[in-house]
Amino acid sequence: MPRRLPPLNALKAFEAAARHESFTRAAEELCVTQGAVSHQVKALEAELGLKLFNRERQRLVITEAGRIYLAVVRDAFDRIGDGTERLLQRQSGGALTVSTSPNFAAKWLVHRLARFAEAYPEIDLRISATPHHVDFAREDIDLAVRHGDGTSSGLHVTRLCAEELFPVCNPKLLNGRSPLRSPSDLGRFTLLHVDDRQGWSQWLGFAGVADVDASHGPVLNHASMAIDAAVDGQGIALARTALAAWDLIGGRLVRPFDIAMPASYAYWIVCSETTAKLPKIVAFSDWLLAEAAEDAKQLEKLKTKSRPAKRSSR
Repeated sequence: MPRRLPPLNALKAFEAAARHESFTRAAEELCVTQGAVSHQVKALEAELGLKLFNRERQRLVITEAGRIYLAVVRDAFDRIGDGTERLLQRQSGGALTVSTSPNFAAKWLVHRLARFAEAYPEIDLRISATPHHVDFAREDIDLAVRHGDGTSSGLHVTRLCAEELFPVCNPKLLNGRSPLRSPSDLGRFTLLHVDDRQGWSQWLGFAGVADVDASHGPVLNHASMAIDAAVDGQGIALARTALAAWDLIGGRLVRPFDIAMPASYAYWIVCSETTAKLPKIVAFSDWLLAEAAEDAKQLEKLKTKSRPAKRSSR
């Protein structure tokens, strides 16, 4: 059976008039005319078939029926108000589930979680590290950080940071009896590969290095593993900007020479268009962008201190 509900404006006019015992003060509260409040109340009385107010000596006096109905209306308004407030709190706080690749989670995100928790203690952040791309319509995921070209039909997409490819290594490899000084020295060190050996071959070609054999060295299936191996001094890794930033800024890695190949892909913040403006999603997105901007600033400072290297002749 469908609910029998009077018009909301009429209920609002009645509740305000009953609370103030005045059409004038109710009109001021609702930002309408006194005549509009009176009209709404009369329409409500007509629909209910009950007298809700009496006028006695130029005073507005609520009837017994009006008092009974006021308790019902006020309770309903209180419930709606409380429910609305709880809903808004869940949108600005509560659980926020973020999907990202295992590489980004391991080398960029997890190191910064304490900073996010300190800045937004009301948000219960949940990280899902998975290589598959999210279907926001079917999965309980609020936001994703993905590596790609930024084309996502029907989704809200924001680039997190620009990406370059460059060699990184343990600082100790820059010194010693056989230091790493120039790209041509790479032939004397172990090259760490990700997925295949094409990355190093492409970078060496970009740098104009023809005398280094990139067909040797271990092949790892995660970029985070290659970076960690480089931190341990096991070889030279070819790293993307975002994944190497934490270790570069912390001094665990260095760039032995200032030659970087532009990357065709970058990291992107992705969410549904319908949820892009939710406070908790805006908060997390803004925090990601602020962290990435700070990384870029710190990396630029390190770059100015690094030793420049000339590209070899082809």
